Amino acid sequence: SRMLRRRTGLRLRDLGPMRAARREALLDLSLTDRRSGYPLEMVVRAADAGWRVTERDVPYLPRTGRSKVTGTWRGTWQAVHDMRAVLAREPGAAPGSGAAADVVPEDVRDERAGAR
Repeated sequence: SRMLRRRTGLRLRDLGPMRAARREALLDLSLTDRRSGYPLEMVVRAADAGWRVTERDVPYLPRTGRSKVTGTWRGTWQAVHDMRAVLAREPGAAPGSGAAADVVPEDVRDERAGAR
């Protein structure tokens, strides 16, 4: 979380699986990671694009099975590698160059403000 804060200025405690965003705005982020870096890449690119990113507490139950990612050395290494690659990219860098958070694009923020 310290590296994420340094890279984006966001103060998040967790990268949970739930996010909310408009489809077109999400596609405009040009997300490329299809493994462990995907949740982090989404948050990083959203922050770079000027989206408001907030964190909400949600109720949950403990996992019933074993983790596919951090349950093995290889999975853990791959997750760390993927996340470091996302954080190493310069803001606005092209995809592939050398991530529960609500991710809310500007137009949704404007709609919410108008509905109040």
